Amino acid sequence: MSETYLAVSATTTRTLTLTLFVVLVAVTLGITVWASRQTRSAADFYAGGRSFTGFQNGMAIGGDYMSAASFLGIAGLIALNGYDGFLYSIGFLVAWLVALLLVAELMRNSGRYTMADVLAFRMRQAPVRTAGSISTIVVSIFYLLAQMVGAGALVALLLGIKAGDTFLGMSAETAKIVTIALIGVLMIVYVTVGGMKGTTYVQIVKAFMLMIGALLLTLLVFAAFKFNLSSLLGEAAAKSGRTPPEAFLEPGLRYGREFAGNAAATLASKLDLISLGLALVLGTAGLPHILIRFYTVPNAKAARKSVVWAIGIIGVFYLMTLALGFGAAALVGRQAILAQDPGGNTAAPQLAEALGKRYLGGDFGGSLLLAVIAAVAFATILAVVAGLTLASSSSLAHDLYANVVKRGQTTERQEVVVARYAAFVIGAVAIVLGVFARNLNVAFLVALAFAIAASANLPAILFSLFWKRFNTRGATWGIYAGLLSAVGVVLLSPIAWGGVSDARTPATLTAAQAKTCGVAKESKAVSNATALFSCTTAAPIPLENPGLISIPIGFIFAAIGALTSKERDPDKFAELEARSMTGAGAH
Repeated sequence: MSETYLAVSATTTRTLTLTLFVVLVAVTLGITVWASRQTRSAADFYAGGRSFTGFQNGMAIGGDYMSAASFLGIAGLIALNGYDGFLYSIGFLVAWLVALLLVAELMRNSGRYTMADVLAFRMRQAPVRTAGSISTIVVSIFYLLAQMVGAGALVALLLGIKAGDTFLGMSAETAKIVTIALIGVLMIVYVTVGGMKGTTYVQIVKAFMLMIGALLLTLLVFAAFKFNLSSLLGEAAAKSGRTPPEAFLEPGLRYGREFAGNAAATLASKLDLISLGLALVLGTAGLPHILIRFYTVPNAKAARKSVVWAIGIIGVFYLMTLALGFGAAALVGRQAILAQDPGGNTAAPQLAEALGKRYLGGDFGGSLLLAVIAAVAFATILAVVAGLTLASSSSLAHDLYANVVKRGQTTERQEVVVARYAAFVIGAVAIVLGVFARNLNVAFLVALAFAIAASANLPAILFSLFWKRFNTRGATWGIYAGLLSAVGVVLLSPIAWGGVSDARTPATLTAAQAKTCGVAKESKAVSNATALFSCTTAAPIPLENPGLISIPIGFIFAAIGALTSKERDPDKFAELEARSMTGAGAH
């Protein structure tokens, strides 16, 4: 194929992509402006006026939950790591059972606008709301980073920018940075203009688009293999680059690995698998941007119904990630995926391009389907970052400003104004951090957010709802201990130390890092982790996922804090218990 034809193809892809992206942004901004006219009170801004049905909220929860990590990161992990990559899909889905059984209805009945409303109900307001707000912001920032990184990784592929190429005078890295900034600006607009109503409708539209896009790719993948799952898995294994190929379909490539003659390394890898599972399963029930969604429905029945709808939508989607990941491995190939993005974040769009060429007519068909799936991915990113920014800005305004700084002496209008200003601050921080984190795998970043949520938020939430002796010291100790331990373990792990630990060989170095560090790069475990510290120094903690250490620490410190304090308020607990079970007096 001539260079001229390739240039034409790249131009076609760029034109289609930019056109669809502009249309998408115009539609979502239109929805946001419309919603802003319906936003008249703090309840409208924070909770959408509690006017959404169970189905609508279930769709919005799906839109909030099925993030860039789901669509881009998990597909990439499955394409590169086979069976082990699918563990993320299973963990994200099973987590909803915990949310349904333990927190959905009780949070809806007990809180008002934020997670800290429940925690502070029977405790001293200032310390608990401060701790809850800090935890909300940290978890949201980690989750925001994943979306920003997904956007940056996507743009180079969509615009056809490879090493040495430019687009509008920008290199691939510059284009990533510009994209991250653009996403940040848009998410600020969605939150400040539309509030929860605008954000919810954007998430509903995005959930519908994502399900249709994933279903289309799934059907085309199975059509390529005549709807024979065995043929799909066999081809994926054959092109996985693993030796033997069957290893791609078995556990142990990324987690729970066996290291011959190194018992410590084997144990560390198996503990890492348990750590990841704990974080994924327990983290959802502590995610602030998910918890506040339960406040948008009118009653507890609608809250339960919305979670059931969410489980159905999310479950179907995560089953389809199996086809996306293995389809990318079979039809795109490991080397092509790694060449475009070492973290594997572009596996799904690359699969779309390959399927478009096969079924829609050569390079133009590939460009068309790539552009469509790219628009879906951007919709995914825009919807999720809006929800995260809203959770953070709401907590800053409602918890810190209204109840800590002003001690409840403020108007609803002042709260909403502060929340809008807070959205600017959160957006700016996310943009800056997103630029520095743009080479990390997005699914891994979300797993860290889940670990922090499970370590810091979940112990305080469960003890507040179910333990009569729980008190202010227990809540603050649990939140801060879980938060600091989760972040601390990450900073002492192979992720921050270049993939090197005392127990095992470097499993997370990129080729460039391995060359710099003077070690041989393994082909069995590739993850695009960027070292924060010297990769020639062994990481003190061999676990990449902090949950196994930080989650027990959160629960233990919460319990110790409560037991060592004489603060008791049985009447308040009885009131909270009655409210959480019946909804009487809620809101």
